[in-house]
Amino acid sequence: MASLRTIRNRIKSVRNTQKITKAMKLVAAAKLRRAQDAVVRTRPYAQALEELLGSLAGRRAAAEIPPHPLMEARENPRRIEVVLLTSDRGLCGGFNSNIIRRAQRFLVEEGDKYEAIQFSTIGRRGRDFAKRRGIETRKDYVGFFGRLRYAMAKEVADDLIVEFRERKLDAVHLLYNQFKSAMSQAITFTQLLPIVAPPSAKREGEGEGGFITPEHLYEPSRPQLLETLIPRQLAMSIWRALLESEASEHGARMTAMDSATKNANDMIGRLSLEYNRARQASITKELMEIVSGAEALK
Repeated sequence: MASLRTIRNRIKSVRNTQKITKAMKLVAAAKLRRAQDAVVRTRPYAQALEELLGSLAGRRAAAEIPPHPLMEARENPRRIEVVLLTSDRGLCGGFNSNIIRRAQRFLVEEGDKYEAIQFSTIGRRGRDFAKRRGIETRKDYVGFFGRLRYAMAKEVADDLIVEFRERKLDAVHLLYNQFKSAMSQAITFTQLLPIVAPPSAKREGEGEGGFITPEHLYEPSRPQLLETLIPRQLAMSIWRALLESEASEHGARMTAMDSATKNANDMIGRLSLEYNRARQASITKELMEIVSGAEALK
């Protein structure tokens, strides 16, 4: 049995750890509220932008206008890139490990279909994973989280647009944790390029009850609008994923630190019980020695 001093030191150490995990939980909860508000504010704009893009793309297809270069699917895609979003720090449960396992599964399942699969990483954990496994990475973006700005998403989007237009990449996918709640995140694997416009609600000229609605006039023209909206929609998709990933990270960290605090409390209880038993055994031993000594003096 461990000595009383050893058990006391262990209890003190666990209590100190418990204070740290409790403080980290409170910090993560405060950051989560701000990140969650940012996600909620962004979703309506992103959805409206997708609907507008779908409407314009549908009308463009109806007019038999050639598709925008960023919406043109390559017949035999050879070079694929996955933009992997992880966190810069750990202590957030399975947030990083789950997303990394999904990336590994994609490599195993799809590796034989393409000439090359490469990664771009956002977050230190993804960068470290790629380096350890010797996975080809085109670019590593570090230090985004904690100071997120829309300009960062636009930087990534502009970089991907250049690579796709120059045919260095045939398709780009995005892998991230979508925020559901503080305790739940959904691993999301979605295609960024070529952009697939959502289907429009109605075909050109079709109204309610089969009546023909008048043709809308656009200023500037539809091609010019698409030229502006498509890069913006790509940047918005990345921006939304960044916000979702950050909120998911804080939620995962808050949950992990709450579990760690509870586990520390349970450990303190077990150690206290062990300490009391050891103390009782020590007192009993001392009493027996005193009684034995008194008997020997008779």
